[in-house]
Amino acid sequence: MATRIAVIGAGAWGTALARIASRPGRQVVLLARDPVQAATIERERENRARLPGVDLPGEVRVTAEPAALGDAELVLAAVPAQRLRAVLDGLPRFAPAIPILVCAKGIEQATGCLMSEVVADCRPGHPPAALSGPSFAADVGRGRPTAVTVAAQDGALARRLAETLARPAFRLYFTTDLVGVEIGGAAKNVLAIACGIAVGLDLGASAGAALIARGFAELARFGRASGARPETLMGLAGLGDLVLTSSSAQSRNFAFGRALGEGRTPQEAAAGRLAEGAATAGILAELARKRGVEMPIVEAIAAILAGQLAPPQAIDRLLSRPARAETDI
Repeated sequence: MATRIAVIGAGAWGTALARIASRPGRQVVLLARDPVQAATIERERENRARLPGVDLPGEVRVTAEPAALGDAELVLAAVPAQRLRAVLDGLPRFAPAIPILVCAKGIEQATGCLMSEVVADCRPGHPPAALSGPSFAADVGRGRPTAVTVAAQDGALARRLAETLARPAFRLYFTTDLVGVEIGGAAKNVLAIACGIAVGLDLGASAGAALIARGFAELARFGRASGARPETLMGLAGLGDLVLTSSSAQSRNFAFGRALGEGRTPQEAAAGRLAEGAATAGILAELARKRGVEMPIVEAIAAILAGQLAPPQAIDRLLSRPARAETDI
């Protein structure tokens, strides 16, 4: 089991994961983007800007020096999905065969790659893995009960990663369905935007429930066409995460969608906060078309973000679709 762990990205999620990874006798390095941020967090033992009220144990060292990652036995990448390639390209080489566990959810806009494919491109020889599931950084950081999934193509590695990060209140399941876990995490972010729009338009709780159910049908269709296992998509990394992010104001994607529904532009809705689903919507819709997968909700969100539809028009278009059998997913 790894005793030297590196966490890349000192945002709320990276800070929470660094705390989760820490144990007596284990060294954890949390890599921040700039020296001022690193020095502040290291001195205060708290990331007040991103995760206030969550203390960092003494085993966690915060730095902005990439060289500090050189002897890591496990790397957790907690940077935004669209920045992962650039961040990995800018880091020093790790020891051979060190696993890279991606803790971001998305599909790369420029290439259509899943995050594990980005890792394979940038760091060949380092086994990619993914961590996903219904989890807010604040809950994880404060030790509230949370259950997530870790995936790797090698089942033994997936189990080892789960055992390395598990805590009494942080339960990890493991799977070899890497594609299913990544698709679930990426697609649910887009669908959460749709649910937020419904709230912003004051369409009612019934509409929100319908969007979650039919959104999951879209997620399942795309997952099946991409080789994911149905049980993965029905689990924590698919349905579980979709329910959480589609029904809570803590979700940045839900909050972004609600602002869109209230009439704000995408730029105004973002308000300087990252909503991964906004970056994923267009490429997910494109991949769905190429694979012959019908995803009308995802298509509607992509059109809204491209300025082709206003939210009320998108809802009207969805409601005017022809009747079909519900079991035809």
